[in-house]
Amino acid sequence: MSRYKKAFDALKKKKEGAIMPFAVIGDPDYETSLKIVKILAEKGDMLELGIPFSDPIADGPTIQRADARALKNGFDTDRIFDFIREVRKFTDKPIGLLVYYNLMYQYGVDRFCNKAKESGADSILAADLSLEESNDFIEAAGKNKIDTIFLVTQLTNTERLKKILERAKGFVYIVNVLGVTGARADLGKATLELIKRVRVHTKLSLCAGFGISKPEHVKAVLKAGADGAIVGSAIVKIIEENQNDKERMLKEIEEYLGVMKGGVLKNKRIKLNNF
Repeated sequence: MSRYKKAFDALKKKKEGAIMPFAVIGDPDYETSLKIVKILAEKGDMLELGIPFSDPIADGPTIQRADARALKNGFDTDRIFDFIREVRKFTDKPIGLLVYYNLMYQYGVDRFCNKAKESGADSILAADLSLEESNDFIEAAGKNKIDTIFLVTQLTNTERLKKILERAKGFVYIVNVLGVTGARADLGKATLELIKRVRVHTKLSLCAGFGISKPEHVKAVLKAGADGAIVGSAIVKIIEENQNDKERMLKEIEEYLGVMKGGVLKNKRIKLNNF
């Protein structure tokens, strides 16, 4: 049984949804990043970790700046896999990697998938890889027993959705908003309709991301039929705003995820709308 299935099945028995926190590996530095991910693993149900890239076209300014900070610290692909091995020493929860395909292509797609599996990753989402050009990725991931995550948006028609679902494993990533990543004040009606539309066509777990920053966002997507919520930019913003006070940074991340998991907004010190 895969880590994803085990985790989602356990949560369903408790009638809970998954919180999947995101951070960019190496932001703001190696040691602090490791401490951050340890908190994400303790407070979240599964992890999504971004591999820093120079041109992250699917990401908004908050995560773009996080990528720049990590790259400035000298992170390369091999060091990323070393980082994941360190993470595996303190958690058995599912780990998904968010990567841009140029990085995979330059490294070697099969080699990248092999290293990802060896280091302890469970899935890969290549954010800028189209379905039509995904054959090499699908083949390499399958050979190395890596789950393949694909994005579904409000513009995905039914025919294309069915093709995506044929190739998706682990879970399906529901993109809440049109545009790049970044916390939003509200989720639109179209987001909830998209979740319901995808739910009809698959038994795979659905995780909603892009714009999730409040407990009420989590409640809304779960009520619409999602199995989990991905929280990224709100966490990365806390990192950005507290680079000169690492203790406060870690404390605020821990408190914030406690609020998100608990579904009650208690910590008024955390700015949720200014992204």
